[in-house]
Amino acid sequence: MITLQDDAGRPKRLAGLATNVALALAVALSLAACGKGGAKDEHAAEGDKHAEHAGEKKDEHAEGAEELTLTAEEAERAGVKVEAIKAEALGETIQVTATIRPDQDRLAHVAPRIEGRITSAPAKLGDRVRAGQTLATLDSVDVAEAHATWTQSQAELRIAEADFKRAESLNAEEIIPRKDFLRAQADRDKAAAAVRNAADRLRLLGGAQAASGSGVAGFAVTAPFAGTVIEKKVTLGELGSPSEAMFTIADLSRVWIQADLPEAALAKVRLGANAKVTVPAYPGETFSGRVGHIGAMLDKDTRTIAAPIEVANADGRLKPEMFAAATIEAGGDKRDVISLPDAAIVLLEGQPTVFVYEQGAYEARQVEPGERVGGRTLLKSGIKTGDQVVTSGAYALKARKLKSQLGHGH
Repeated sequence: MITLQDDAGRPKRLAGLATNVALALAVALSLAACGKGGAKDEHAAEGDKHAEHAGEKKDEHAEGAEELTLTAEEAERAGVKVEAIKAEALGETIQVTATIRPDQDRLAHVAPRIEGRITSAPAKLGDRVRAGQTLATLDSVDVAEAHATWTQSQAELRIAEADFKRAESLNAEEIIPRKDFLRAQADRDKAAAAVRNAADRLRLLGGAQAASGSGVAGFAVTAPFAGTVIEKKVTLGELGSPSEAMFTIADLSRVWIQADLPEAALAKVRLGANAKVTVPAYPGETFSGRVGHIGAMLDKDTRTIAAPIEVANADGRLKPEMFAAATIEAGGDKRDVISLPDAAIVLLEGQPTVFVYEQGAYEARQVEPGERVGGRTLLKSGIKTGDQVVTSGAYALKARKLKSQLGHGH
């Protein structure tokens, strides 16, 4: 408080001045407070903007993590293949399990014509042989006797031909009676017939028409047609017999998928119906064929009927006794469907997922799978015609995606 004295010497309070000073201080403090509050609000607003911007970046990053990008070299190393999806017309089908068998029309059990001792067997199990190729050789007394008969008949023919030529010359000069000439001619023809008969017997026994000497008792067992040795039962030194096959030769350029149709499906399957075949040995691959035969009677125990499917096998990858699954087209109306190879669908976060290639990136897309037909899965939803879908290498993309998610802390 400020105190002054008046003319009489009494103290005088400057109340008005004090009041004004107090007001001025209050205003100053108020302004200072407002300034601090405004700065605080401004900083808060700026912080909100930064947070919003960070959130946008986070969202953008999360969105980008949904897609994968690979260079052409990386895609090739990962075995990634892309297929443009097309709708296909599909009718009613019948699915059966089956076993691969050799084509029964091109299968031969090879045995010697006569009994003989096995001296060699150059053909090995699994060898591809040509028609007429020697599979084994045997020695036989019967062949030796047949060769001797053939050799003797040739000698007798040479004598008969010499006698005939002499008789022919003498007959021309009328030195001998004509009946002697005709007798010589008949003897020559008889000797020639004996040679032919001996040669035929030797050939039927498998012997060779060779000069007398070592090896005349031997004969060869040969392949009846080009094929593969799928069975061999040969022991050197033992006797080979016509009653027991030494080799089994099969032409595996075409195989049978031995399918057994249930009785209820018999009316739906026709001869020549198209079929798709898959085997566990080649996942993701489908082999095309057709129903080549339909059995004449049912199996009384299983109530099924044999319906082998003929499938081309030029590269020999399908082996007899492999297990297979066949999908046979039956009658009925067809519908347009979209399907993918089974290997194109992977489980991602517990959901069936495929990878779609779009604008240089691979996007994981959930799908709703339906029934499986011949190594492919029909899709109910998730994919449309024209989409570029990864049909091979989906598991490699799945691994990359999971690795990417772990790297970003998902």
